[in-house]
Amino acid sequence: MIETRSLKTLTRRQLLSRGIAAGAGLVVGSGFVAGRDAAWATEMDAMKPDSFATLVQMARDIYPHDKVGDQYYAAAVKGYDVPEEVDFAQSGIDMLEDASRAAGFDSYLGTGWEADRVAILRGIEDTDFFQRVRGGLVTGLYNQKEVWPIFGYEGESYSKGGYMYRGFDDITWI
Repeated sequence: MIETRSLKTLTRRQLLSRGIAAGAGLVVGSGFVAGRDAAWATEMDAMKPDSFATLVQMARDIYPHDKVGDQYYAAAVKGYDVPEEVDFAQSGIDMLEDASRAAGFDSYLGTGWEADRVAILRGIEDTDFFQRVRGGLVTGLYNQKEVWPIFGYEGESYSKGGYMYRGFDDITWI
């Protein structure tokens, strides 16, 4: 099981013992969200699992990376699953769902095409909710050391002597 910081993880036995319902790319159950084809899950503390799954999909649509698993997006937005943030997040998710229905879809998660979801997001991009989620993802997603190798980033270099002698002149195409 992939453990991601700040996520409560479920064992496979715990996951299988709960009823599950399929969401778009995620499995949503009673009090948890899990990856459909990955070995990770997180329990909800304050937020409804459907709302959290919508927030994870929103995060993926804002900063899409095919090689980055949903568990890292879940870790990046897990901060909204606390009593102090849940009302703000839920009102923003409700606005997102309203925009999805106005665009002719049942829900944001039910919108099958990424291009359609991006069009919905563009309609709310000037809102405080969108800007706060987008801004929080910059550090929430990209500061996770587990995703750095996916992007080829080796981390800070100062403690290892700096970049001058650690790949600065490894350019092979010149």
